[in-house]
Amino acid sequence: MSKPRTRQSSAAPKALILGGVTGLLGQSLTNALAGRGWQVETLSRTDGCLTDIAFLTQRLARSAADVVFNAVAWTRVDDAEDHPEQARLLNCTLPDALARILKSIGQGHLVHFSTDFVFSGQGRTPWREEDTPKPASVYGRTKLAGERAVLQILPDRSCVLRTAWLFGPGRKNFVETILNKSRIMDAVQVVFDQTGSPTYTLDLARWSAALAEKRAVGIWHAVNSGRANWAELAAEVVALAGSRCQVIPIPSGQWPQKATRPAWSVLDVTKLSNALGQPPRPWPQALREYVYSNF
Repeated sequence: MSKPRTRQSSAAPKALILGGVTGLLGQSLTNALAGRGWQVETLSRTDGCLTDIAFLTQRLARSAADVVFNAVAWTRVDDAEDHPEQARLLNCTLPDALARILKSIGQGHLVHFSTDFVFSGQGRTPWREEDTPKPASVYGRTKLAGERAVLQILPDRSCVLRTAWLFGPGRKNFVETILNKSRIMDAVQVVFDQTGSPTYTLDLARWSAALAEKRAVGIWHAVNSGRANWAELAAEVVALAGSRCQVIPIPSGQWPQKATRPAWSVLDVTKLSNALGQPPRPWPQALREYVYSNF
């Protein structure tokens, strides 16, 4: 457990962030909430077994958090095909347990993060919160089961944020990988037939904090504005780096993977835009800030 820098006061809201020490999103959440004056406590797998009900109950009760943010998940999409039970443990059993414990102790709002992989990927209009999910992978199915458990058990005190294609500081991600390759390679091959919503973790953390402060409930799509395929995202990264590395678009069939990726997973952010009073900034603008600030 760690207690990062905060501007604490007796009235400051308390947050418990699962995955707040090493997670790509969790680190941004920790910093964003602390910067907004929250008292922040983190909980990770190095502190104990997160799926041990007795341990989890004790930690949640002791934290007395106003909001619990669950940024822990099995995100190794291809490995999930070979280890479905392990994926289900983190993606479904853990959020189910969090919701049940918070319900039993009668306190705490739960913010749980889900994914664009809950959708089939078949379509050409941005997915809305009310659209019917149809996941095509173990990862997507276990994440959908997790979000459904949270909303069923704790409907009046839970919020599910579906997000996608994360990049940001603190942990390896697609953008960092392309940047590193562009420095040592003349060309990189990147698939062009998967289109989604690139999302900056610092922006996602700010939106999450804003929704938590409103005690928002239900399902929300939280991604940066705009859309891109992986090759387009890579090309933008290479351009920002000033590299001469060539991005060569290839079909997914030339980059075989165990898990089926959604060909179209762009998320509609109308609901989030209305709540924030403005649309999320476009992903190229967020990408530019990330690259220029960290590399």
